[in-house]
Formats: sequence, structure tokens, C-alpha cells
Amino acid sequence: SVESFLAETPTTAVVAQCMIWETSPAAEELEQRMMEWLRDAMGMPGSFEGVIQDSASSASLVSLITAREVATGFRSNEEGVPPNLRVYCSKETHSSIEKGVAVCGIGTKNLVKIGVDQQMRMDPSELEERIKEDLDAGLKPCAVVAAIGTTSTVAVDPLEEIAAICKKYGIWLHVDAAYAGTALLLPEYRWMIKGIEQADSFVFNPHKWMFTNFDCSVYLVKDAELLIKTFEILPEYLKTKTRGAVNDYRDWGVPLGRRFRALKLWFVIRSFGLEGIREKLRAHIEMNINFSRALEQIDSMHLPLKPFLNFSCFRLQPKEIENPDALNRLNEAFLEEINREGKLFLTHTRIDGLFTIRMLIGQTYVEEGDVDKSLDLIREAAENTLKKNKDE
Repeated sequence: SVESFLAETPTTAVVAQCMIWETSPAAEELEQRMMEWLRDAMGMPGSFEGVIQDSASSASLVSLITAREVATGFRSNEEGVPPNLRVYCSKETHSSIEKGVAVCGIGTKNLVKIGVDQQMRMDPSELEERIKEDLDAGLKPCAVVAAIGTTSTVAVDPLEEIAAICKKYGIWLHVDAAYAGTALLLPEYRWMIKGIEQADSFVFNPHKWMFTNFDCSVYLVKDAELLIKTFEILPEYLKTKTRGAVNDYRDWGVPLGRRFRALKLWFVIRSFGLEGIREKLRAHIEMNINFSRALEQIDSMHLPLKPFLNFSCFRLQPKEIENPDALNRLNEAFLEEINREGKLFLTHTRIDGLFTIRMLIGQTYVEEGDVDKSLDLIREAAENTLKKNKDE
């Protein structure tokens, strides 16, 4: 948004160093206040505390490192990571979790990917089964990552069931809501985080759907002391007289130096207001409903999943083409045709092995007319692709 962009100018000019309260009290306290505002506006438990990270990848890495320390009695930082720790996520979880498991020393061989149901949500029964198998084998379940809005399909894992399993076995639960978390500002979508009070950490990115420019990732934790105990290192030159009385965010993540990210959030929230933000979110969702209905009227168009929030996915699926490889080639050509002139740029995923195109309606100033133009381009690209395929 323009408001977020404008906030970057004074942010850059001030050059605030936000690692400790003493180096920039106003910036630190504004960051704390923004985390409290968003926590409350999203219906999160009041016990959660927050910090702004640069990305959900960084926040999830911080969560995994903290989970590692909790699982090993805070010995891994000193002694190294034992080889028996296990992390669990669905097959649809973002690649940043796999990277985080690698970087934190647990190792990708210890990342257990759980199957999903027809709605691409993690299967809780399989999760518990795999945990039991690992315990019987002498392994140590360390963390479970539940997704609220996966990257490929915006699937929402059944958090309440997953949380109950984590509580039963004493496992750290991290919730990755990087994209879809913004929808929690709408009370009607808070069913997605039923059971969140059992989670240990949560992340969502205002820079994805809350009209805030990159980088701005909100990381909330239930017990900040565990986070601080994991990351705090205090040489003489970092000691302060205010330690313990204020938040020193250098101990809430990997970087020591930190930029001032809270001002743009303050600009956005104060300019739009929560109700203004909610109005825009609901408008995007309504545009997506209209978009998906129009898509279904296009010849040979198939929507493999029900549209959700501001997301739809689709592919061409003519009745005469049954071979999966042929379908994939057709839809690869379809996507190239959509993007060919640069007027619209869409991306793809694969659902059950089939090449599928993704559409998100979330730009700050998008209007129904913009969506209609996109629909016209998609319709024209579909006609051209089908015609070329028949001519070959």
C-alpha cells in the first residue's frame, strides 16, 4: 500500500537499531504494541507475545531451534544436536520447513511428511501413528508444524486435533499461517485456529495480504522465556541495566542487529483502521467467488478444489484427454499462453500429480474490473491453447 511505502521513508532516514530497548526505546515499544494490537485483532490468546521477523522462513527456523532446545533440555546449543530428533509436517507444508530442519541441525532425514486428505489437510491419525512408531524405535519427537493456508492450495490443517496429539505426547507445536493468517482479522474465519491455545508458536506475514510491503513477518510465542533462553548470549558489550524489565529483541531470533519494521504496520493499521482492512479482505474474497464462478463457465475448465479465501486453482481438462502426461503438457502450454504478453502473471503447483494454475486476488487496490480483465485473458488463453492442441 501507499501507506506502507510512505512509512519506509522515515524508517530508512531514522536508521533505528532495534536490537535492544536502550538503542531505540520508541521503536522497540512500537513493535511490542503492534504485536499486541495484531494478536488481539486476530483473536489470539492474550498470553502470546510477539516479535517482527523478516520472513516466515526465519520465524519457522527460530521456532524449530527453540523446539530443538526444549526437546533436549537446552543442551543442543552446547553439545550439538542428537541424531534422534524428529519433526512432522504434512506433504503440503512450505519448503521453508524442510530448509529450517536442515539448517537447525536436525536433518532432512528426520523430517516426517504426513499424508493429506482430499482437501489437502494433514491426516491427524497418520500423524499419531508415525509418532508412536518413532517412539517405539527410540526416536524423540521434537516438533509438529501445522499449516493454516498451505502455499499450493491454501489447505487448513485440522489444528484442534493436531494440538491434542501434541499435548498428549508433549511435542512442540508451530503454526505456519504465513499467507492465510491475515484472514484471522475476520471473526468468521477464526475457526481455522480453534485449538491455538495449545500451540507454542505462530507466524503470519502482513507483507502477504495485509497491505504491508516486504519484509514484515509476525512471530508470536506462548512462552517468550523459552525463546530468550534459546537465543540469549550476553557478552559484556551487550549487557544493559534494563534487562528483564523491557523486551530486547536481539534475543528473540537469530540476528543481533535489527531494522525498524514496526512503523509501516502502524501506518497501515492507523490509516485503514481494522474495519477498513476487513472491508478490503472481504472484498477480495467476494471477487474470488465471482471469479471462480466465471471460470467454471469456460469450456473444458476444471477447478480441482473449492475456492477458498481469495484463492482459486484451475486447469484445462478436456474430456477427450485422459492421459495425465498429456494433461500436464496442455496446462503447461496454457500457463505459458496466459503469461506470454506480460499482462497477467500466474504461477502453478501440482495437485495429485496434475499441473494446476493458481490465482490470488489480494493486491491492495485491486478492483472487480481488474479481475474481469484477468478473466478475459484467461478465457482467451484457454481458447488459444485448446485450438493449438487440436491442430497438432
